[in-house]
Amino acid sequence: MNYLIGDLQGCCGALDRLLQRIDFSPSRDHAWLLGDLVNRGPASLATLRRVVGLGSAATCLLGNHDLHLLAAHHGVRRPHGGDTLDDILAAPDRAALMDWLRRQRMAVFEAGWLMVHAGVAPQWSRADTLALAGEVEAVLRGPDLPDFLHSMYGNEPARWDPALTGAARLRFTVNALTRLRFCSADGEMDFKTKDGAGAAPEGFMPWFEVPGRQTAGTPVAFGHWSTLGLLDRPDLLGLDTGCVWGGRLTAARVDGTRREIIQVDCEQAQRPDA
Repeated sequence: MNYLIGDLQGCCGALDRLLQRIDFSPSRDHAWLLGDLVNRGPASLATLRRVVGLGSAATCLLGNHDLHLLAAHHGVRRPHGGDTLDDILAAPDRAALMDWLRRQRMAVFEAGWLMVHAGVAPQWSRADTLALAGEVEAVLRGPDLPDFLHSMYGNEPARWDPALTGAARLRFTVNALTRLRFCSADGEMDFKTKDGAGAAPEGFMPWFEVPGRQTAGTPVAFGHWSTLGLLDRPDLLGLDTGCVWGGRLTAARVDGTRREIIQVDCEQAQRPDA
């Protein structure tokens, strides 16, 4: 059975309760984790080790917090005040964990779903999304990772152009896949607004509402947007339900056209500012 699971953000207790609730068996089931495995929650190290321990029974996407951890590991960025990454950065198995993390995915299409952490640029087809994700994955796994992490940050370019190359192309791809919430009808991305769908800036809308979106015929599952809450449509699953902010951890069991939403409460009560 395939389970799509929303943002963990270091909430290992909730993950354990969810896996127990669904009677998860690594020999029978597969977990598709939609990114932001770590940070802000109480047990980032335990969460990372727990997920690594699932082995081939789990496929993990990289979210913005996971990339931030890689940047901190390589000395590109210092941890922020609200981060909970110190246990990982001080762990004796830090190097092995970071090597595992850099080898995770940016997007996958499996079990009938295109899965990303945050969003898909409206100009991209499913094939475009997977190909561009693959470009980022190749850099993450290669010798140029530190240079890439130095150039990864920034909000420009804000609109996709297939002629983009180098750092600008990679930065746009990372921003779309790990940070996107709102964009305009012509595909310009906005990163200032973090509230729910009703708070769209003038001229912008949720990325999945853009008319003519090229992935409109492809079911898409994503996380990242805790203020959106659970989005459960035939062709869209938004599964970040704010576990780390005192909400719930959500999984969707998918089986062809059938699916079931499973949730467990989280003990965390943080402030939703990221």
